[in-house]
Amino acid sequence: MTDQRCAVKTIGLYKVFAPQAYGAAPVVALKNVSIEIPEGSLTVVGGANGSGKSVLMAIIAQLMKPTEGTCLTSEKPGLVFQEAATQILGDTPEEDVAVGPRNQKINKKEIPGIVSQALADVHLAGKADFPSHLLSGGEKRRLCVASILAMKRNILIFDEPYANLDYPGVCDVNALITQLHKQKKTIIILTHELEKCLALADRFIILHEGSVVFDGIPEAALSQDLSQWGIRNPLVSYHSLSDLVWKS
Repeated sequence: MTDQRCAVKTIGLYKVFAPQAYGAAPVVALKNVSIEIPEGSLTVVGGANGSGKSVLMAIIAQLMKPTEGTCLTSEKPGLVFQEAATQILGDTPEEDVAVGPRNQKINKKEIPGIVSQALADVHLAGKADFPSHLLSGGEKRRLCVASILAMKRNILIFDEPYANLDYPGVCDVNALITQLHKQKKTIIILTHELEKCLALADRFIILHEGSVVFDGIPEAALSQDLSQWGIRNPLVSYHSLSDLVWKS
């Protein structure tokens, strides 16, 4: 990319889906979305259901092409799905993390070391041989991150990372996100649960009906009427921005 230290840049993104029924109008999911996300930043993307969050993230993650416009990334991002279990391919964490490096044709002799380091980075080294399907929800998300790290990805997208997690699970995920941010990874969190993570963010982007309606620091957003975009202001239940993070 030509932009200095820019991990993600979108220019005039539109995404239009064909009508789902005869006589229906096309569905415009994104409208002229232009954003820049610096390397090493932590960005939260919020918005009501149907605002276009998932479509935007799918385009950034290179899982979908825009109808119009451009999306540039400094490298291929890694995406942690909302249902983390669906992207776990190995019977054990060790087997799962090895899949990516093998597909990248990395020297077989190097793979065990890469796998061990990735599992250690997400604090799963002690469960390398544990059945993957018996991991907790938070551990499954950490395993997905380990698989991404093993492929040397520096841009990580978390799609609704707190879905179906209890308090310890949310804290577990936030501890990992904080660690990755300190390591200068570029983090994008797609969520409607702002009370659980907004205090971690350098940047807050709000989508409404496919358009960017806010792009700035979290403090500035919280001083506005978020209900106009279908978002409940988390400060209704919390005192300040610093309270908007679940941690142990």
